Amino acid sequence: MAMLCAVAGQAQQRQEILLQDDWQFSYDKQQWQTVSVPHDWAISGPFDKKWDLQVVAIEQNGEKEATEKSGRSGSLPWIGEGHYKRKFTIPSDFSGHAELVFDGAMAEPTVYVNGQKAGYWAYGYNTFRVDATPFVKSGENLLEVDLQNVEESSRWYPGAGIYRPVTLVLTGQARIDRWGTFIHTTAIENGEAQLAVTTACQGGNAVEVLLKDAKGDIVDQHHAALSNGEAEMVFCIDKPQLWSPETPYLYKAVVRLYDNGQLLDEITQNVGIRTVEVSKEGGFRLNGVTRKLKGVCLHHDLGPLGAAVNKAALIRQIKTMKEMGCDAIRTAHNMPSQMQMDICDSLGMMVMAESFDMWVYPKCKNGYARFFKEWSDRDIETLVRANRNHPAIVMWSIGNEIPEQGMRSGKDMAAHLQDICHRLDPSRPVTQGMDRIDNAISTGFAQVMDVPGMNYRVHKYQQAYDRLPQGFLLGSETASTVSSRGIYKFPVRVTDNSQYSSWAKSYDPNAIKTADGQCSSYDVEYCSWSNLPDDDWRWQDDYPWVIGEFVWTGYDYLGEPTPYDEYWPSRSSYFGICDLAGLPKDRYYLYRSKWNSDAHTIHLLPHWSWGQTKKDKGNRIGQVTPVYCYTDYPEGELFVNGKSQGRIRKMASARSANIDTRLDRYRLRWNDVKYEPGELKVVVYDANGKAAGEQVVKTAGQPTAIKADVWTQSGTTLKADGNDLAFVTVSLADQEGTFVPAATDRLTFAVEGAGTFKAVCNGDATSLESFTQPAMPLFSGQLVVIVQAAKEKGQLTLTIEDKQRGLTQKIAIPVN
Repeated sequence: MAMLCAVAGQAQQRQEILLQDDWQFSYDKQQWQTVSVPHDWAISGPFDKKWDLQVVAIEQNGEKEATEKSGRSGSLPWIGEGHYKRKFTIPSDFSGHAELVFDGAMAEPTVYVNGQKAGYWAYGYNTFRVDATPFVKSGENLLEVDLQNVEESSRWYPGAGIYRPVTLVLTGQARIDRWGTFIHTTAIENGEAQLAVTTACQGGNAVEVLLKDAKGDIVDQHHAALSNGEAEMVFCIDKPQLWSPETPYLYKAVVRLYDNGQLLDEITQNVGIRTVEVSKEGGFRLNGVTRKLKGVCLHHDLGPLGAAVNKAALIRQIKTMKEMGCDAIRTAHNMPSQMQMDICDSLGMMVMAESFDMWVYPKCKNGYARFFKEWSDRDIETLVRANRNHPAIVMWSIGNEIPEQGMRSGKDMAAHLQDICHRLDPSRPVTQGMDRIDNAISTGFAQVMDVPGMNYRVHKYQQAYDRLPQGFLLGSETASTVSSRGIYKFPVRVTDNSQYSSWAKSYDPNAIKTADGQCSSYDVEYCSWSNLPDDDWRWQDDYPWVIGEFVWTGYDYLGEPTPYDEYWPSRSSYFGICDLAGLPKDRYYLYRSKWNSDAHTIHLLPHWSWGQTKKDKGNRIGQVTPVYCYTDYPEGELFVNGKSQGRIRKMASARSANIDTRLDRYRLRWNDVKYEPGELKVVVYDANGKAAGEQVVKTAGQPTAIKADVWTQSGTTLKADGNDLAFVTVSLADQEGTFVPAATDRLTFAVEGAGTFKAVCNGDATSLESFTQPAMPLFSGQLVVIVQAAKEKGQLTLTIEDKQRGLTQKIAIPVN
């Protein structure tokens, strides 16, 4: 074929240049500091309740009266202006097209090239492109970006700055439009997959597409003439490797643009062969197989790294969720980053890609409602066009708890946004999260959606199913169970009001004075509008028309410290299955016991270090201290110092909502255990009554050593790219190596060699310690310190010191 032999050197070669280093940042354009992008200018703090102090009634929480919400948007200094500038070079012989691609900038970015306004985008969460061709010149050029964040524009911490990558794309005037290229699977039948390929180009007269397997071998190729700048092709792949969470196989499509046999441009695009469908008969089907979505909602911040996106941090997040058995994420409540979607493609994590938290009716004074009428169509179009080639994305979401669901006009607005998604991508269904299902049904709003998504309100599932025509529904947001890692409150109570300063008043009138801003890790506390994991699972297990769930949330996030919205200091959430440092809470193992069918789970709680003697602070000797076991096994026997506390089985009664028994279908609970120091042991039994495993938890003595566990992408080393991160989980252990769960020692950190200290976090929602200073106390015995690789190879050495006890630990990490 003649086109395959064409010489690329005769045309302008495509260059995609990441603009990462050598940025200058300023608050006032007077004093500048050198930074790298992605960058979050607010994450170093300081924490202070004055930042975006909101006096509001949160309607979504059912509040009628405005109160002070001191930590609602994270209590970090993200309000105000920020300015970035950077020089870049255009080759002397360049005569083509120059484009700047911003994956996200918070917020309202205005872009200037050589002093001239080149572009603007209103929504800080969306990717956007700027045609810089009219403004660039040969040699040195100046890129400037002005940002502004206004108060009461977010219900959580939005971050601040150019927090996602910026890329300079140089091509010839004739070029392939990457967003105009769409490759999707239309059918998988009889061992053959059919793919539809559409590509849009500027210039040229023909396109060739080669599909390569993971080894680089060509499995199919086609070429077509361009008509009005577009070409369409159909590929048939025999015995395809299908993409799924279990087998995330990726092909590569090489797209080439020609003009009379001369190669003008070329791009490479990952391709996952898979189909998605939803129906009354089959529920949610991936590749024709019905499955329940086991999803979590994720905010965009990365805890102590703030909003600045980082590949290693995202991989750690996704891998941790997959090890729990999670197979899907919802990007709540905003457009995802391209880096995150690439990772989901490669690791095998399905995605509900969300767009908006509000439409015309504002949920906060200066939120996206300011822009919706002018910008929403462009934002949805950009979301779909920029992301539709990611096989991980299995549905689009056009909104979250939109107030218009109860308005007659809302139905038409929902249909309009859904139609845009369908027009640009007929291969995926569209959903949104509805929290007022009665209103949404009465207005016809819910009936419009491909997938009716319900946020909470499991008690209304049946009536919604009976009234809706789709024949199924999705738990688009579930649980909102709250907990603080390693914190246990007594007596253990199932409650939808876990502010101890309020419900504890009935027997402690001074409770408000002793409140600590923490929730219990027994996983029995939720919010007035929500429920426990067990409640969701009953519906999913017993009713095939409930097609799955997205739990609120996979990780704690900055801002929205429900139920302590009015408590200071409290500046981050309690909803996470993992805490803000990424450390699993007990609840992680509850979900793992239900979701991970590839590995067994045996997890005891609480810890068993409540004092060695009655003189010890906080001792519980002789007091009732309930013990739970999260396991996939149906039966277990508990022992305290060798004495049996009883052998029990999970309840098989399917639909009991009795407050005393609702937890016993998915948990093993011994509610009357009295604490005595020593050894706590559980033996679990399989369905045949045969002993299948055990776990032992011991009472800890005094700390004698620092323990550190290192996580990196590779498992043992860091990449010498200036971006790679290692996450080091630090704790204290006694002389026998037993974890000390109550330790609160203040630790310090120093890094030498081929890397730097990046951040530290202990997961305490009430901590005002800076993430970017190399010192922090342990919380519930643990914290995570993050170190960053240099660009030069060598060895990074992290020194951890506990000056209080005279303990030191050195960790060496190769940087290759």
